[in-house]
Amino acid sequence: MKKPLVKVDVIEASSKNSKMKSRRKFIKLGGLGLAGSSFLMYSCSEDDLFDPGGDVGVPDPEPDPDPEPEPDPVFDLGSGDVGILNYAYALEQLEAEFYTRVREGAYYSGAPAVEQELMDDLYNHEVIHRDFFKAAITAAAGEENTLPDLEFDFSSVDFDSRDSVLATAMALEDTGVGAYNGAGDRIADETYLVLAGKIVSVEARHASAIRSLINPNSADFAGDDIIDENGLDLAYDPSEVFDIAGGFITTEFTANNLPEPMTGS
Repeated sequence: MKKPLVKVDVIEASSKNSKMKSRRKFIKLGGLGLAGSSFLMYSCSEDDLFDPGGDVGVPDPEPDPDPEPEPDPVFDLGSGDVGILNYAYALEQLEAEFYTRVREGAYYSGAPAVEQELMDDLYNHEVIHRDFFKAAITAAAGEENTLPDLEFDFSSVDFDSRDSVLATAMALEDTGVGAYNGAGDRIADETYLVLAGKIVSVEARHASAIRSLINPNSADFAGDDIIDENGLDLAYDPSEVFDIAGGFITTEFTANNLPEPMTGS
């Protein structure tokens, strides 16, 4: 699949950019007034003090009958474990929406029963993951710190084409596995770490199943492009993940404060 164009505003969470997290602050400017001014008027009557032959006062500005609304601040994923949970939540929203649209397309309706069943399983898993993260983040940090519902652009995917659907599914599932692997050493809470480990194992099975559909009876289910020289799945930095998957996300958000990998992990 052609690598999508990134549309989200993401700042890398790597150490070289850790100092950039303070740059994106919104500054509201208050009104500017003049103070301490005085006028010395000579030979003027009290009536002429502010109207010496004409109105020289500055009238109050008329209120704007249709003021422009202030733009909503851009949501940042946050820091610590909440930031990582929001990061995972963004990916699960993306995958859940993708499989929702797959099941609405002509490829799915005309696919063999075994492929329909697989797409149903992937859809159900991703919806469960999405809803789990939303509930977990809201319980831990409140709704105001939970990533809102995202909007997506899948115009580059032909949901009537098996090749297009499976290629996109493979890219998303491979990216999801790499994303969880790359985030594992950034999670401090052991409970969240165990849950992430369970979810990434499911995502890896998704990736293998899709790869086996594309090239049956081959070793592609664990290909060299996703397994390193030590036999381990690849791990991706958040910046790499958004570079691959971010092109489908149209809702703007930032990732300025994600934790860095923990030393010694």
